[in-house]
Amino acid sequence: MSTDSRLKRLLEAGEFVVTGECGPPKGANVEKLEKKAQCLIGYVDAVNVTDNQTAIVRMSSIGAAALLVRMGLEPVMQMVCRDRNRIAMQSDIFGASALGICNMLCLSGDHQKFGNHAAAKNVYDVDSIQLIDIVRRMRDEGKVECGDEIDGVPRMFIGAAANPFADPFAFRVARLGKKINAGVDFVQTQCIYNMDKFKAWMRQVVDRGLDQKVHILAGVTPLKSLGMARYMAKNVSGIELPDALIKRMKDAPKESRAREGIQICIEQIQQLRSIPGVHGIHLMAIEWEHKVPEIIKDAGLYPRPA
Repeated sequence: MSTDSRLKRLLEAGEFVVTGECGPPKGANVEKLEKKAQCLIGYVDAVNVTDNQTAIVRMSSIGAAALLVRMGLEPVMQMVCRDRNRIAMQSDIFGASALGICNMLCLSGDHQKFGNHAAAKNVYDVDSIQLIDIVRRMRDEGKVECGDEIDGVPRMFIGAAANPFADPFAFRVARLGKKINAGVDFVQTQCIYNMDKFKAWMRQVVDRGLDQKVHILAGVTPLKSLGMARYMAKNVSGIELPDALIKRMKDAPKESRAREGIQICIEQIQQLRSIPGVHGIHLMAIEWEHKVPEIIKDAGLYPRPA
């Protein structure tokens, strides 16, 4: 089916794409969203809009994504299964499409115990793989999940997340295959620091021919400080941060550690560009959006394709 997604057109043309990320504010402060967006315009091909990440209440992903459309950015609207049943999900997809949003990322969502409403009830009516299938059927078959016909098909380019580092490692590629069978078009991975393990995962992906069925965008996050590196290595599930990188941050002069973190990110991007089957990067500069132009330029990814 045709779509208005520029991200889709670039990937299908064989471009090495760059997606960014923009976390909505914890309120209705549009100026804060605009400030982040201005740092990304011209440097990324699309921007993920998170959906109450870490289960903390924020501006809705649909509302924030619609604002980004008005600002001249192409959003990737995230949708988590934690907060909606299938009725609300499909309704929101209709609304998002009507507002000019043409990319979405299907996620399970962080458990509410990690957020600021630990007593809230989760939903999880469907999981992320079932959500992918629902969106595919809406787009390709023109039907909602129950089989009723749709009046105005939402032409979403469908994305999902992949974690190459979660246990058991042997099943990671099999899980990716399930998402592909459900209908996913592109995948964004967890932050990559253990490059050797990621390369091993990608070899499995390529050996099975999965890179020919889905566009894989490798996730990168610049390290702001030694404290951030140590925290992510110890506390963030699904992230493997080698001791050598932590030592490199530690050995850098304190006043230069932020720049060292950026340099590590640039080197990672350059390595990722040479790995068979990788179609782009997903740059998650968490509350550091003003550094995105520097990273993209120094990594040799600027200017972006017209």
